[in-house]
Amino acid sequence: MAVIDVDLAGRAYKVQVGGGLLANMAQEAAPFLESYGSRRPVPIVADANARRHWGGTVEDALSSAGHRTDWYDVPAGEASKSWARLEDLTDWLLALGITRSDHVFALGGGVVGDLVGFACAILKRGCGFVQLPTTLLAQVDSSVGGKTAINTATGKNLVGAFHQPSLVLADTDTLATLPERELRSGYAEVLKYGVLGNIEFFDWLSENRAAVLSLEQDALIHAVAHSVAAKARIVAADERETQDLRALLNLGHTFGHALEAQTGFSDRLLHGESVALGMVLAARYSARRGDLSLEDAERVDEQVALAGLPASLAALDLDCDGSALVDHMRHDKKMEGSTLPFILLRDIGDAYLARDVALDDVAAFLDEQLRSH
Repeated sequence: MAVIDVDLAGRAYKVQVGGGLLANMAQEAAPFLESYGSRRPVPIVADANARRHWGGTVEDALSSAGHRTDWYDVPAGEASKSWARLEDLTDWLLALGITRSDHVFALGGGVVGDLVGFACAILKRGCGFVQLPTTLLAQVDSSVGGKTAINTATGKNLVGAFHQPSLVLADTDTLATLPERELRSGYAEVLKYGVLGNIEFFDWLSENRAAVLSLEQDALIHAVAHSVAAKARIVAADERETQDLRALLNLGHTFGHALEAQTGFSDRLLHGESVALGMVLAARYSARRGDLSLEDAERVDEQVALAGLPASLAALDLDCDGSALVDHMRHDKKMEGSTLPFILLRDIGDAYLARDVALDDVAAFLDEQLRSH
C-alpha cells in the first residue's frame, strides 16, 4: 500500500492506495465513524454500479465494527451532477440529522465524489466527507484536491466549491469491476501527469502501459500513487488555483470540455476520452505555434492511441465546425475577460499557461483537425 499526504495548512489529509481498503475501511476510517457509534447509521452515497459491486463489502466492513448503514443511490452518469440531484441529496442528509462534525461517505466515481463534496461544502456551511473512489479516473484525479461541482445547462462544473475530503481510500481492487472503456478513460488522467510535468513518468508509462491496463498490482499501485503524489504537490502549492500552477492540471480539459459539451455530456465521449483527445489537440496546437516539436506532438498522439483512446478529432464525426467548439470554450469558467488561458507544451513534461491564444486561431486549427484523417 502507498500513502500520500496532501499537505494543506490545518487541513492535511491522507490518500491511501492499495488493495483491500474497502474491506478494511472500518479501521482505516475509524476517526470519521466515531460520531455515529451504533445508534445512528453511517450515510453512504453511492453510484448504482459501485454499490452493486462493492456495497456488500462496505456493509460487511462496517457491520463487523458495529455500524449500521444508510444508502443514497445515485444513477450512473454526468446527468446526476444536477441541481435537482443536489437538492434531493442535501434534503436526504438533513433528514438524517447530519451535523458539521459528521462525515458522509462517497462510493463511486467522479460524479458521486463531486456531488457529495459539493453537498457537504454547503450543508450547514460545511461538514466532512470521505472519498471511496472506485474508478481509475476518480482515484488519480477527482477524489484528490477538493474541487467539487455540478453541471448546468450552460456548461460543465460551473457551480461548485473547494471542499477537501478528510480521507481518500483508493482501493485498487475496485478497478477489476470497471468496464474496459472506463478503465482506459481513467488512464488518460494518469498519462496526463507525465505529459504535463514528468517525462520520466511518461517514459515509464510507455514501457508499462499494458501492465497498468491489465491491472498488475505493482504497476497499477505505482501509477496511481505517482499520479496522486503529483497532484498533491500541486494542490498543496496552489489549492484554489490562484496561481498558474494548479491550472496546469487542466491540460487537455479546455479542448476536452468543449468536445463533451458538443456531444451532450453523454456516453458518446467519456470525460477521460475527452481529456485524452484534448491532450492530443493541445500538443498539436503547441506544435502549430512552434512551441513543441512535431516529433513530441506525435509521441503524445501515439501514446494516447496505443492506450485505446481517441486521438483523432475527425474520427468523432462531429456535426459542427471549429467556431462551434470555440463557442463552448467561451463558457469555460477559466475565461478571463475576453481571453481564455490554454495549457500548452514546450516539451513533454513541460506544460505552461498561455494567455496569448486567439480564439479565432483556435477555431481555424480545429477546422483543420475536423477535416484531417
